[in-house]
Amino acid sequence: MSDKVPITLTGKISLEEELKRLKTVERPTVIEQIARARENGDLSENADYAAAREKQSFIEGRILDIGDKLARAEVIDPKSIQTDKIVFGASVGLVDEDGKPVRYQIVGEPEADLAKGRLSVSAPLARALLGKKVGDEAVVRSPKGESIYEVSSIEYI
Repeated sequence: MSDKVPITLTGKISLEEELKRLKTVERPTVIEQIARARENGDLSENADYAAAREKQSFIEGRILDIGDKLARAEVIDPKSIQTDKIVFGASVGLVDEDGKPVRYQIVGEPEADLAKGRLSVSAPLARALLGKKVGDEAVVRSPKGESIYEVSSIEYI
């Protein structure tokens, strides 16, 4: 895959920090755990060895995954965006059908984290919001039915 992946500057920095931690802390630690487990003899029945090898496999896979995402990253700094419409990088205030305020930032797939209010640009809600202005309504269709959100604020921070 050589498609560019949009990512915010904050998301890129976060991935770079995770990659550095994996290479400088996690990888050496698991290599040490494998060496210690080898010293305990028969590897076929050594649970510590099997667990360390599994962890090593996960770490190496994550390193490759992050490296690929960073190589394909198209960094977009939301602070540089000048528009009154919702586009990638926008921090959006919404009011749901029950009058409850919610806030999301529209970000790239690699940095999406709904618990932190970071909504993937490919998520149905984000797609419904793109191009909207303050006061507009976004209708999101899902298997549960339709949800309507009113855009209460748009910021690029």
